[in-house]
Parts: sequence; C-alpha cells; structure tokens
Amino acid sequence: MSRTGTTDDGDELLTRLEALTAQARAQAEMQRSRVELAIALQRGMLPRDLPVAGRLHLAVRYAPACQGLNVGGDWYDAFTLGDGRIGLSIGDVQGHNIEAAAFMGQVRAGLRALASVTSDPGEVLARTNDLLLSLGSDLFATCTFMRLDPCAGVLESARAGHLPCVWATADGKSGVTADEGGPPLGIQAGVPYPVTRHELTTGGVFVLLTDGVVEGPSLPLEEGLDQVMRLAGIAAVAGTDVDALAAALIKGAERVGHDDDAAVLVVGLDGPGAQP
Repeated sequence: MSRTGTTDDGDELLTRLEALTAQARAQAEMQRSRVELAIALQRGMLPRDLPVAGRLHLAVRYAPACQGLNVGGDWYDAFTLGDGRIGLSIGDVQGHNIEAAAFMGQVRAGLRALASVTSDPGEVLARTNDLLLSLGSDLFATCTFMRLDPCAGVLESARAGHLPCVWATADGKSGVTADEGGPPLGIQAGVPYPVTRHELTTGGVFVLLTDGVVEGPSLPLEEGLDQVMRLAGIAAVAGTDVDALAAALIKGAERVGHDDDAAVLVVGLDGPGAQP
C-alpha cells in the first residue's frame, strides 16, 4: 500500500472521529439541557411556603435525582383548605424523565383543585384518578392524601398505591400505618380509596415519604421503614425539632443504593417552639 493511500485512510478516520465526537457532544448537551429543565420543573412545582397553624409544625426535604436522564416525578404538598384544615400530599410518578416531571405537576395541581371542591381524602383521590384517566396519559402515580385538623390533632388519610406512613409518639411508641388503600392514580376507573383516621398526639410525629428514601439495591423496604421508624421514635421522645428529623431522614436516602428522587414531609404537633 502506498504512503498516499495510508495518509488518505488516516485523514478519513480522523474526519469520522471528529464527526462522532461532535455528535456525542451534541447529545450530551441535549441530555444536560433536558435534565436541567426537568429539575427546574420539579422545583418550580413544589410549594414555596408551608401552612402555619398554632400547634402545627411541618418540615420538608426534597432531593431530585440527576444522573443522566434519571429525573423522576416525586412531589410533596401542603396547603390550607377552605375550612381551615390542612391538606397534605406526597407521591411518585412512574418513570424517570421530563415527561414524568411534567405529569407530576398535573397530579399535584389536580389534587389541589379537587380538594377545594371536596376535602374528603378518598373523594379527592377518586376524582383525581378520573381526571388523570381522562387526560389519556400512559403514566400513573402513587400518592397519599391527608386532611389534618391541627386543633383536634386528627389526620384522615387515603392512599393510592403509595408507601405507608411512619408515626411516633412522645411516650416512645412508633409504627407504620396500615391503611387499606387503593390502586395508583391513572390506572383503573371507578375505584374507591378508603379513608383511615389517625390521631396525632402532642409531641408526636407523622412521616410521609417516597420510596427513594427507604428502598433500593442496598436497602430492602422493610429495613428502610424500620430505620425511619427508629429515627422518628428517637426524635419524638427527645422532642427533636421536625426540621432536624426531616434532614436526618433525607440524609438516610444516600444509603439506598441508587440515584432516585427522594421526598420527605414531617408533621408534628406542639413540641419545641410551639406557640402558646
């Protein structure tokens, strides 16, 4: 083979490598832009402020996944209902992409809008389910919706395929809720969502969370819930601020073994800093 032929082959190879490199850079830039957009969507759809009530203490933490296109649709929400009670929700949209983040916004907005019509947790989930089905999306979401009376300390909860909550009391008791629940939102029409009543005692806490906090390759779900239950129990007995508990719980999400969204919403009644 002549030197000229070898040089031509080398030039062609370099040209191809340059083209492939440029294509890879363009794809990486597009991927980075999609991730940044999805994270902006997520953060923009979460509430800026939490409700304030004399005996009520709320704390939240949220850690978005941001590895590659692994951006999910976890959310939390807390808002004042028309009768003065507090609406609470937490959930997780199926999928890890920008579509999941956008769908999360639809679910959260639907829950808020329908809670202004009827604040019964079971009806809120049932109507939101019907709304999502009417949109014709292929996505679905798990969710817990609660109605809290901060004066009476009564929590009414309905669950749509979501993880149970964790509770703890100031006298050292703790556990995982056993709500019956229904299927995830956006899968089956006309399904009921039973409502379970809980009591939030003085100094006690309720923890709402998504699976990125308690489950992954390095942490089975039962073990993850046990860890949350242990931390919540210690916090309730010690009178730890709910914000410190939320921070400790989201820190624990680093041990699950994968990069996933993680959201925590802690509800406390009285305790440190309570208003007279």
